[in-house]
Amino acid sequence: MRKLLEFLIGKRHWFLFILLEAVSLMLVYRNNAYQRNIIFSSANVVTGYIASISGSVTSYLNLRDINKELLERNGQLELQMLDLQDQLDALIADTVSFKGFAPDSTEQFPYSFVVADVVNNSVTHLSNYITVDKGKLDGIMPDMGVVSERGVVGIVSTVSDHFSVIIPLLNPKFRLSCKVLGSSYFGSLSWNGRNTLYANLDELPRHVEFQKGDTIVTSGYSAVFPSGIIVGTVADFEKQHDDNFYSLQVELATDFQALNNVRIIKNFRQTEQIGVEQEAKRND
Repeated sequence: MRKLLEFLIGKRHWFLFILLEAVSLMLVYRNNAYQRNIIFSSANVVTGYIASISGSVTSYLNLRDINKELLERNGQLELQMLDLQDQLDALIADTVSFKGFAPDSTEQFPYSFVVADVVNNSVTHLSNYITVDKGKLDGIMPDMGVVSERGVVGIVSTVSDHFSVIIPLLNPKFRLSCKVLGSSYFGSLSWNGRNTLYANLDELPRHVEFQKGDTIVTSGYSAVFPSGIIVGTVADFEKQHDDNFYSLQVELATDFQALNNVRIIKNFRQTEQIGVEQEAKRND
């Protein structure tokens, strides 16, 4: 307290100067219209500049919420598109033999999704993994498919209450059933552990017609991914050793080095499908 009083006494001339300046400015403002207008205009400029900075900061802080909302809307549109494509494929297939076919409009598309943030990601190892901030409490279970806004990411491997670990395409343990868009023939896609931009699609029959740049999508022949989700594009191809199949080099659509958000796909019929398939294998 004593030091504070000594400081105030020592700087009393400065405080008196500031007080007199404030009084003089107030008198000028009250008694002179021209200076009052100048001060008022300057204050408006400063206030506007501060408000602009504040608005920019607020907008920047809100970008995360806006981005999540856009991801959810994009995911909903993507599921609707897959649903419509599924109905269209069924309509085309059934009208070949029966012109009076009418699709069942009451049947619901069995897929939904959960948006999650990536909290850990590896791309430099032979066996890479991704961790996201959604788990059992969010309805996530093992063997659920995972996609980004660009294409397939991987499959859920391990789940805790609040986190999930994903086996991505950049892991040789993960194999994905894929096909060339517009074709019904499928092959098995896997990563060879070399380049993070490419994977190999093997066992594709040699009579399948395709060319470089064609789109590779999921085949839908599993309980994990619906048909038609983008995986990548054909970068190169060669015949396999037995000469009856092609091996395609696929440029992956997902940029794993810049992965921030993912969508985890829920298949409401997955348990039923897996159960009946396992029962059929036991009876074989």
